[in-house]
Amino acid sequence: MIDLYGFGHQMALGTWMTIQLALASLVLGLSLGLFGATLKSSSLRVLRWIGDFYSTVFRGIPELVVVLLIYFGSSGVLTAISGWFGGGYVELNPFAAGTLALGICFGAYATEVFRGALLTIPNGQMEAGQALGLGKTRIFWKIILPQLWRIALPGLGNLFMVMMKDTALVSVIGLEEVMRKASVATGVTKQPFTFYLTAALIYLGITVVATGVLHILEKRVNRGIRRVNA
Repeated sequence: MIDLYGFGHQMALGTWMTIQLALASLVLGLSLGLFGATLKSSSLRVLRWIGDFYSTVFRGIPELVVVLLIYFGSSGVLTAISGWFGGGYVELNPFAAGTLALGICFGAYATEVFRGALLTIPNGQMEAGQALGLGKTRIFWKIILPQLWRIALPGLGNLFMVMMKDTALVSVIGLEEVMRKASVATGVTKQPFTFYLTAALIYLGITVVATGVLHILEKRVNRGIRRVNA
């Protein structure tokens, strides 16, 4: 049993904060990814250009830079907007800034995953839905989205694993997640190996749980799908 010198409760709080950050970023990232894929699949050139711009820019910038840009840059923008209405200084808290940064980066990669999955769905299924008298929205929710989710799930699972580890980057802006707690405990106790090893085990534990959840989801969405051996 690892002796945490009385910092066990703080490490538990940091773990909970990491999980909340990862889940909030996942929800935002999935929404942005689906929206980005829709833009890139549009028949309008300007919408395809916007989708390309989003996915290319945020896949090309390191996540740490995005975190710092959003945390420190957003205060200037928000303060300027607040000034127009007679308000004062405004800034995002570290959790909101971290969620926004990680969600945007996740969404840029998810855009490509969703788009790749979308391309595998035959156009005939859209035409079949139209033949049944369904509107575009119902065709998307009832026919396209269930298949899109099944095909994209493995790729999205990998992206989530990467993003979950990237939550450690948000410690640089002061969010009290696992790495921040480990750093503070190390400064007090002078036991870096103990606390960074504990942090590593916590991330590994979250990854194992996430892998199990992903496996369950994959089994659920593949029910009724016959696997064909090559």
